Amino acid sequence: MAKNIRNIIMLQGVVIIYTISGIMSKNASAHSGEPAKFLFFVGMDFFFLGVYAILWQQMIKRFELSTAYANRSMAILWSMIWAALFFHDDITVKNIFGALLIVAGTLIINTDLSDNTQNKD
Repeated sequence: MAKNIRNIIMLQGVVIIYTISGIMSKNASAHSGEPAKFLFFVGMDFFFLGVYAILWQQMIKRFELSTAYANRSMAILWSMIWAALFFHDDITVKNIFGALLIVAGTLIINTDLSDNTQNKD
């Protein structure tokens, strides 16, 4: 059971890395008139996407594809959190309700990982 929880936490870490690339992309667009900052944020965006791609390959070795992709939907929740923290976006009741639905669906998918997790560690 602890191994399954560890795998889920690692999968969420990979999803968080994916959402950080969105932060870099938004920062790049905000600095389009400043070439040095723009190139820095674009470079960081590519870096995080590269790290994500490598780690995602490892995650789909550990999980069935349907389970891994169901967990990727949590990117919406993480993106909403980053938008509020870094860009001071408003979070509406609809946003919260939608995020709760996503979390509930992800929890339902992850409830029986003993059948969905491959033991290839």
